[in-house]
Amino acid sequence: MPMNLIHRKLCRSDTWVTNVRETLMPWTLEGIDLGDDVLEIGPGFGATTRVLIDKVPNLTAVEVDPASVRLLTEQFPSVNVIEGDGAKLPLPDNNFSAVTCFTMLHHVPSPAEQDRLFAETFRVLKPQGLFVGLDSRPNLRFRFIHLFDTMIVVDPDTLPRRLEAVGFRDIDITKTETRFRFRARKP
Repeated sequence: MPMNLIHRKLCRSDTWVTNVRETLMPWTLEGIDLGDDVLEIGPGFGATTRVLIDKVPNLTAVEVDPASVRLLTEQFPSVNVIEGDGAKLPLPDNNFSAVTCFTMLHHVPSPAEQDRLFAETFRVLKPQGLFVGLDSRPNLRFRFIHLFDTMIVVDPDTLPRRLEAVGFRDIDITKTETRFRFRARKP
């Protein structure tokens, strides 16, 4: 999805990588066991992949941007990196112990596409598998960084209904002023 130059620089910065490693990922993954075979949807430049690679034995990443796919493949040779769309996953049913997505749902170009991503996530999860993620809540800084980007903000208050609609249960949303994390289970 299109990202402006400021946003691209920010997501590649050491400051962002440190924030992801020390703040965002620990908060999002707090108390979670992702299991042995994890899918990351939309890793972008790989800041979150750097954290996941040390936490799970088998990691697959699906990324829509071809340049990011090349970068991820070079940086993380042990990760199975696939060029693809999270709303049309080129993966088998009931395959992963967990699916993750971090700070990327707002880049999916429409609510309908987001819902297809949720349905595809449900499809590729094993029974009892977890869907875990993090996204941003709008504020002035967030809106500035996303000028001319694709930015379809997910409302954390309506997310449970959207996840339930595709079959998820045990949905938990935790909000702060600037972000929210979510967790849901495939029965």
